[in-house]
Amino acid sequence: MEVNADPPPGAGPALCLADVERAAAAVLPREVWDFIAGGSGSETTLDANRAALDRLFLLPRVLRDVSRVSTRARLLGGPAALPLAVAPIAYHRLVHPEGELATARAAKAAGVPFTVSTLSSVPVEEIAAVGGTVWFQLYWLREPDRALELVRRAEDAGCSAIVLTVDVPWMGRRLRDVRNRFGLPGHVRSANIDTGPAAHEPPARGSAVAAHTRQAFSSALTWSSVAALRARTRLPLALKGVLTPQDALRAAETGVDAVVVSNHGGRQLDGAIPSADALPEVVRALDGRCEVLLDSGIRSGVDVLRALALGASGVLVGRPVLWGLAAAGESGAARVLELLAEEIEDALGLAGCDGVTAAARLRTVRGDAPARRAPVAGGAV
Repeated sequence: MEVNADPPPGAGPALCLADVERAAAAVLPREVWDFIAGGSGSETTLDANRAALDRLFLLPRVLRDVSRVSTRARLLGGPAALPLAVAPIAYHRLVHPEGELATARAAKAAGVPFTVSTLSSVPVEEIAAVGGTVWFQLYWLREPDRALELVRRAEDAGCSAIVLTVDVPWMGRRLRDVRNRFGLPGHVRSANIDTGPAAHEPPARGSAVAAHTRQAFSSALTWSSVAALRARTRLPLALKGVLTPQDALRAAETGVDAVVVSNHGGRQLDGAIPSADALPEVVRALDGRCEVLLDSGIRSGVDVLRALALGASGVLVGRPVLWGLAAAGESGAARVLELLAEEIEDALGLAGCDGVTAAARLRTVRGDAPARRAPVAGGAV
């Protein structure tokens, strides 16, 4: 499956992430676009993630000195130029030949952490060699020793944190992939675990990628597994996929350093609460016991400010980085992070905040989500 990484002709450079999204959609094969963009079931939660953020309004402060605005933050114990990390996403080589190497370079240049997926199409060792801050996302495998071996590889490669995904006992029923009988093309493989033919050969009905994950992932991941992982590694440990205060508190009690409030971008349980709606209760329950990050639906610097105002220390950004990679390779991914940096600084200053810490003191109110206007035509990335 050949993908043209050159952006389509346009009126000018991308000015927002919606411009990058349109550029990516224009160059990707339909089944690859559906794999990236789609959610599970009727995609209720996928759409609700965006609506929840749109319902959240900020109360900016005035007469504050914002002549100097800093976007710097600390995430999982380390410094970051922005209060965001690149989220783990599988198989970047689906959209560009350089795959994760290009996105990791873009993240390094932007000064933000890059999270390597267990299902990366480039080995973790090669990605970590790019430099910068690299986290490793772990799926718990059917053979726990194999999962712990991946942790050892990540440590040896120089990764600085482990992010355990806890909401995927198996892949959610993603109807776009089922209808497309989606399977990986021959040139794209999981570089960290052997997929064999399962991820490439669709079953008579369904998705090959879903069939492979059901075969490879453990549905017996429990708190005892988290405790075993905590005992195995000294790296900061985050649990990704937490939506309730009860689970967040249990995570803190188990020695976890951070929780990522996430519904997997609307790709797991359809009908699950939007991540932004779950965030405030998790923050209140934890009361500083461990760090809290937000994932799912972040599409602008204002969204990042919303998350900070609700008590998150930062966010994970996934699909937009892949849009940039698809549209223009490393430069496209870099443009996405550049846009977010510009928008975060702009949002902080206009809200009367001279830095990320000040944003936590902003108040928010909830209203009706405004109708989404038709997008203005965008240009090339």
